[in-house]
Amino acid sequence: MNASRAFLSFIFNCIKSFAIFGLAFASPLRAADVVKTIEHIKPSIVGVGTVQRTRSPPVNILGTGFVLDDGLHVITSAHVVPEVLDIANKESYTVITGKGKEPELREATIVTVDKEHDLALLRISGAALPAMEIGDAGKVREGQTLIFTGFPIGMILGFYPVTHRAMVSSITPIVLPAHNSRQLNAKLIGQLQKTAYVVFQLDGTAYPGSSGSPLYDPVTGVVYGVVNMVFVKGRKEAALSNPSGITYAIPGNYIRDLLLRKQQ
Repeated sequence: MNASRAFLSFIFNCIKSFAIFGLAFASPLRAADVVKTIEHIKPSIVGVGTVQRTRSPPVNILGTGFVLDDGLHVITSAHVVPEVLDIANKESYTVITGKGKEPELREATIVTVDKEHDLALLRISGAALPAMEIGDAGKVREGQTLIFTGFPIGMILGFYPVTHRAMVSSITPIVLPAHNSRQLNAKLIGQLQKTAYVVFQLDGTAYPGSSGSPLYDPVTGVVYGVVNMVFVKGRKEAALSNPSGITYAIPGNYIRDLLLRKQQ
C-alpha cells in the first residue's frame, strides 16, 4: 500500500512539474510568435495621405492603410481619404511604403468607397507589395486578444509603424437608440433607419492616425477588422458631451464586398 502511495505521489509530482515547466515556457513561445508575425506583416503596412510638391511639408499623412489582394490594392478608412484635392496646385493621393527615414511614395487612385462602413479601396503604382490575408470577422469573440499596427502620429518621428495589443471588449452595434429626442440628430436618425451593424470595441489605445490600421491575429497575421478612430465615434458616442478614449474597429468582412465591386 505504501509503495502504491509513493508511486502515485511520484506521478503527481511529475505531472505538476511538467505543468509548471509548460507555464514557464508558454509565454515566451507565444511572444516569439507575435514578434515573427509583426515582422512578417510590417511590409504590408502603409501610410495614406496626399502629396503636393509646393506645400511644406509636401507630404501629409492622414492615416494608415494595409495591402491586400494582388499586392497593388490598399484598404483604409474612407474618412482618411479627402474627397476634394487641390488640383490647381497638383495635389494627389499618395501611399507611403518602405521604412525609417527613406520612405517610398507611391501614386494612389481611389477604386471604390463604402461610406456606410467607412472603408476605401485604393490602387497603387509600382511593384506589388506583400498582401495581408482577410479572415472571417464573424469568428471573433469577446475576450479575444488581437493587435493592430499603424502610424498613430503620422511621420513625426519617422516612418516607423507602431503595434498595439487590444482585447475585444465588446461586439456592439455601431449606434444605440437615443434615450430622448434631444439626443437625436440627422446623422443618428439616418443611421437608425438603416440596419445597424456591429463593430469591435477594443481596450487598446489608438489615435486618429491609427484609422485604417489592420486589426489582426497576433499569431497568424490574419486580418479581422479595420481600426476606426473617427467615423464610429461620431455615431456611437454622439450623445456623449465628452467622447471616450475607446478604440473601435470595423469588421473586416466588409472588405470582401469592396473587392467584389473592384471586379465588376
